[in-house]
Amino acid sequence: MLLSATLRTFLLPISRVAFRPEVHGAANVPRTGPVILAANHLSFVDSFLIPLMTPRRVSFLAKQEYFEGGGVRRWATRELLTGIDAIPVPRGGYRAAQEALEVALNVLGKGGAFGIHPEGSRSRDGRLYRGRTGVAWLAIASGAPVVPVALSGTERIQPVGAPFPRPGKVIVRFGTPMTFERQEKRGGTGPARREATDKIMAAIAALSGQEVADEYNELSSGAI
Repeated sequence: MLLSATLRTFLLPISRVAFRPEVHGAANVPRTGPVILAANHLSFVDSFLIPLMTPRRVSFLAKQEYFEGGGVRRWATRELLTGIDAIPVPRGGYRAAQEALEVALNVLGKGGAFGIHPEGSRSRDGRLYRGRTGVAWLAIASGAPVVPVALSGTERIQPVGAPFPRPGKVIVRFGTPMTFERQEKRGGTGPARREATDKIMAAIAALSGQEVADEYNELSSGAI
């Protein structure tokens, strides 16, 4: 916790200078209790910026590989991820995805905030892709409200394939919290998860103004 607080204090002024963030609707994020932040995904830096722009600590999942290996770049990535409360998870198939959901559910069960990109991976053409139903599974299983989040500008700060971010302007919009009733079946039925996910993605689209794609994005291994 000390590392997280120290790193946040250090990174906040740097991010304000480098990215000139414009934040709308921060009051929509509950200050206490479990909450899911469901965001579009345009750049690698999205999961770094959301915890800095959100008025409370937020945990995201991160690939286990980012926490392993040597070298200065890998060390820096590992320290940054640890400092923003990222949680390492293995990738690979349905079982890994379900394990990731259980990790996220544990964060929510402790009253924490959990961030997720329902598209599963970064959009390479700027469109908003169909959401994967892990976000709805979490919302229904936990009863936590879902706050839709839209980022814009991060695709220019660090385009897909760029090794490092560059200065630019970022806009972050937090939408009105959405709630989904718990169901008898843990995580809800398939149709219920699909319906809830589509509602969440529609809310993100309304905030981001992105063109909506009818298909799924390229699948990241273990995406939830």
